[in-house]
Amino acid sequence: MIRAVVFDVGECLVDETREYGTWADWLGVPRHTFHAMFGAVIAQGRDYREVFQEFRPGFDLYEERERRAAAGQPETFGEEDLYADVRPALGKLRAAGLWLGIAGNQTVRAGRILRDLFSSDVDLIGTSDDWGAAKPDLEFFKRVAEAVPFDSDEILYVGDRCDNDIRPAREAGMHSALVRRGPWATIQWASVEARELPTFRVQSLLELPLAIAGFNDSAR
Repeated sequence: MIRAVVFDVGECLVDETREYGTWADWLGVPRHTFHAMFGAVIAQGRDYREVFQEFRPGFDLYEERERRAAAGQPETFGEEDLYADVRPALGKLRAAGLWLGIAGNQTVRAGRILRDLFSSDVDLIGTSDDWGAAKPDLEFFKRVAEAVPFDSDEILYVGDRCDNDIRPAREAGMHSALVRRGPWATIQWASVEARELPTFRVQSLLELPLAIAGFNDSAR
């Protein structure tokens, strides 16, 4: 049975459109050009960090994040950047008695924002910077499993990427749900992995409570 649900952050809970727009501005690139290159790199199966290399060879994303922070322009997101289904979905899942967590590839600064937004809504908030392990490394999912008070096969990890979320979660012995939004899920949706690997495929997080209830009923 599924007893815990752990969510990715970017393009799962948080719409990153505004943040990627600020990266385009930082690079001095028109936003529509940046987004077009972003989509092309993902469609080619390349690491999204190569997008930045296309515009500035030698670009180091971690170093540039620190430069932005020093310049008073750190990465940021708020309530207005959450997808509309996030709050009601968390409420329904909590009402169903599920243990909830948030864990993604995020900086310490982003972790603080997540805690301000969600500390009263979930049982766990963890980031790759907190743990020193980043997806898709299985060490990240090991940290998730250690933090959740249930067995790995009782955890559902929810994300928008087959490569970073669904495949490694499955390799770690967890169930997974692919939510169709953001550039990765939109581009990967018709792939073999997207069709065959996730336990659930959803268009909205609001589909999860019913899907989990049905799954758990069939497991009894």
